[in-house]
Amino acid sequence: MPVTLLTGFLGAGKTTLLNAILSDASAGRIAVIVNEFGEAGLDHDLMETSTDDVVLMQSGCLCCTVRGELADTVSDLFRRRENGDFDFDRIVIETTGLADPGPILQTLLVERYLAQRTRMEGIVTVVDAANGPQTLDDQFEAVSQVAMADLLVLSKADLVAPEQTMMLEERLRGLNATARIVHSVKGAGLSGKLWGLSGMRKGAVPADVMTWTTGRKPAVDPLANLSGFAAPAPVQATLSNHDARIESASIILDDPISSEVFDNWLNTLVMLRGTDLLRVKGIVFLEDIETPFVFHGVQNIFDPPLPVKNWPHDDTRSRIVVIARDLSQFELQRSFDMLRGASPSREQDQ
Repeated sequence: MPVTLLTGFLGAGKTTLLNAILSDASAGRIAVIVNEFGEAGLDHDLMETSTDDVVLMQSGCLCCTVRGELADTVSDLFRRRENGDFDFDRIVIETTGLADPGPILQTLLVERYLAQRTRMEGIVTVVDAANGPQTLDDQFEAVSQVAMADLLVLSKADLVAPEQTMMLEERLRGLNATARIVHSVKGAGLSGKLWGLSGMRKGAVPADVMTWTTGRKPAVDPLANLSGFAAPAPVQATLSNHDARIESASIILDDPISSEVFDNWLNTLVMLRGTDLLRVKGIVFLEDIETPFVFHGVQNIFDPPLPVKNWPHDDTRSRIVVIARDLSQFELQRSFDMLRGASPSREQDQ
């Protein structure tokens, strides 16, 4: 069952986006999990029936509140689905505006019942174009939400000057160069854009995996800004001390890596600074294995790696991206020394 995490700071526009999701019949039958119906501000015109903890929508979707632990709520949804009470094709979990998405992702991987029945399809973060810059200045939680996203939805861009929007976009790219940015006014124009964001899914084609990992579609020049972290054009964007707490680093290794070297690198990184790892993801070629695999982790919890089929035979380069908080660029690059020292060929890192 695909799960999408919807996050964003208070007032960013998550409620508006939720109502747009629940009114979009083309999205299929969705189970949306919110904290409280009153806080969500659901459009009552979309509702069919309501019970204490579930609201059925005219679109066929349903909305439920978190009762106790999130794992219990999701498990209860599955049990009621199996009992025939209702059906759904995907789950959207809306976080509170102050929430760190990390623990939710970990819950889906650590809880055995959920790990066997769900897969994270992507993190969508809503950013308010009007108040977002000030929020990023004042609230580090908002910065972390941006850094962890697969997709950034820029709301209320119609309320500010285009040059202000451009400066905010550059700031967001500085925090998370691998996330795609889309604009939406009152939740419009997002149909089909919120799903299938992660490269960690069966059947993902190499181009999708590359875009998700590096933030860039494959270029004509295979080495052109492959890491996705080349410096952008100069923009007069104001940054805060919170922004400086987020660092990104990437490395490209031309030749396959020893499995022992890769495991030692990853285990050491997680052991020393696991709680500060917002996202670690990559495409990795190991020695004596023809097919590469894509891996992904948040803090000290990692998804099971997936092989990527139909990868071009003439490309055996590993690409690894780390987005972390409170780790200097020097520390991140030093962590790559274990991989650099084991690779005799030319490497790139940013």
